[in-house]
Amino acid sequence: MGLTTDPAPPDTGGTDLAPHKEAGPGDLAALRVVPTRHYGRWAAALAVLVLTAQFAHGLVTNPVWEWEVFRAYVLSETIVSAVGLTLQLTAYATVLGFALGTVLAFMRLSRNPVLQTVAWAYIWIFRSIPMIVQLVFWFNLSALYERLGLGIPFGPVFWSVDSNDLIGTIGAALIGLSLHQAAYAAEIVRGGVISVDHGQLEAAAALGIPRLRQIRRIVLPQAMRAILPTAGNEIIGLLKGTSVVYVMAIGELFYQVQVIYGRNGHVIPLLMVATAWYVFLTSVLSLAQYYVERHFARGANRTPPPTPLQRAHAVVARLRAAAADKAPATPRGGTA
Repeated sequence: MGLTTDPAPPDTGGTDLAPHKEAGPGDLAALRVVPTRHYGRWAAALAVLVLTAQFAHGLVTNPVWEWEVFRAYVLSETIVSAVGLTLQLTAYATVLGFALGTVLAFMRLSRNPVLQTVAWAYIWIFRSIPMIVQLVFWFNLSALYERLGLGIPFGPVFWSVDSNDLIGTIGAALIGLSLHQAAYAAEIVRGGVISVDHGQLEAAAALGIPRLRQIRRIVLPQAMRAILPTAGNEIIGLLKGTSVVYVMAIGELFYQVQVIYGRNGHVIPLLMVATAWYVFLTSVLSLAQYYVERHFARGANRTPPPTPLQRAHAVVARLRAAAADKAPATPRGGTA
């Protein structure tokens, strides 16, 4: 029986080959946690605040703004009447434009090639021509057709009227705005309709629901969620686009501002009057759009986020609760 010796350990050059001990929970707890610092964000925020402060300081101290002139005209009878006319043009053009646009949208979705072609040609033409050109065209319609009438096509006319008597200046503006708006509204409505799952219509048809009721009760309520954001932007754009009718000498907001500063020479403060009114009206429309979108989103979002008014009420309630907690308790019983 021979004697054996253990082999000598390999030479590691003084390096410890023992496995490293993993850090335990106690070791991790001893580490210092350093929050991430976003120096770029803070620098950008500081630059924005400085620029905002400079702009606000200029608004207050620069005498060219002439805020006393602004205060004198912003609620004047002439300006308020012009704002009312601007709102009328916007409301009528919105209703007529989206009514015609809805018809054109379903014509494009129709299987009838004639309806498809006519709707496509209308949208192509009226989106290609600038609004101001259309308004000037309708304003000068009497130069092309002196009289408009009813009768047999390519035959005798039974009743006719002078074009200027039938279509006045306001009528020409409404026709131009509505027809221009209808081309864009048609694509907005069509995009909302095709966003609805086609299986919904197949299921409704299998249940024997009439086609018109399918559109009214199934398609449109779901399509409104896709239609409303773009439609809201389009209505706001139409509100500001009514300023184009100044070329027809209609006394809407921008035209009246031009007339006033053309007389007194206070251009900057009068432009600020128009700007303030447009910002106010746009804010009101944006708020209305928010609540209408919230209404039609009920089917998709069963727990919608709180409205700004609800958030304000919640903040007031928390402040009241905090104040009640800090108030000293009043003893109920009397003193002996």
